[in-house]
Amino acid sequence: MPLKALIFDVDGTLAETEELHRRAFNETFAAFDVNHDWPDQERSWQWDEETYARLLKTTGGKERITQYLSEDAVIDPAPWKSRITELHRAKTTRFGELLGNGELELRPGIAELIEHARRLRLRVAVATTTSRPNVEALSRACFAQDADEVFDVIAAGDEVAAKKPAPDVYQLALKRLELAPTDCLAIEDSLNGLNAAQSAGLFCVVSPSAYTRTEDHSAADLLLPEFERVDLDDVQKMMRKKHSRFSGKVTAKHT
Repeated sequence: MPLKALIFDVDGTLAETEELHRRAFNETFAAFDVNHDWPDQERSWQWDEETYARLLKTTGGKERITQYLSEDAVIDPAPWKSRITELHRAKTTRFGELLGNGELELRPGIAELIEHARRLRLRVAVATTTSRPNVEALSRACFAQDADEVFDVIAAGDEVAAKKPAPDVYQLALKRLELAPTDCLAIEDSLNGLNAAQSAGLFCVVSPSAYTRTEDHSAADLLLPEFERVDLDDVQKMMRKKHSRFSGKVTAKHT
């Protein structure tokens, strides 16, 4: 079965966005003076790299604020739901502003991979835990185009019930592409993304990003140091071999 589409994660995959996200969070916390709302002499609402790396294991910006509030500040987040939403909305705006300042570029190999896919007449999609506005901001900053001009389909985290490592966002992308999992290749950087893609039945290529290099990606179908090394011809051969092997097991089980 030939490859028909590439489905990309966004943060850490298309670009090394996480430091910019961390900066946007911290600047938003300072602007809103959240230490006044949630005082804690032992913990600061300025996330350092170690804290943010830990929080990244929880997917979604609002979810990270909630996680920090409940586990680090030891405050029940339930009464603060609207405040968390307000903070996250402001953080998303600030992230877009930082992107607009030209402070980000695509990871090596990403632009070439998308161009190669287009030459092969493959469709190109996004399946991400981030919000649609963040996808739009990154697309304008890194491609100088609207997201709909770059990607055929966009499935964002604010459109599904459960974020990665749940498969929901990949399943939404597949539904919008009107393709089967065996037709598509997932491009990821994280363990959560890998688990989400494989749970949705996709072959997954992983190249760790700055914040995910310490994770165990050994379950990836193909693990590479950089996306520059993705060879779509080789990947398609690997996909056919894997899906053929899997199909053979299913057939044998039912005979």
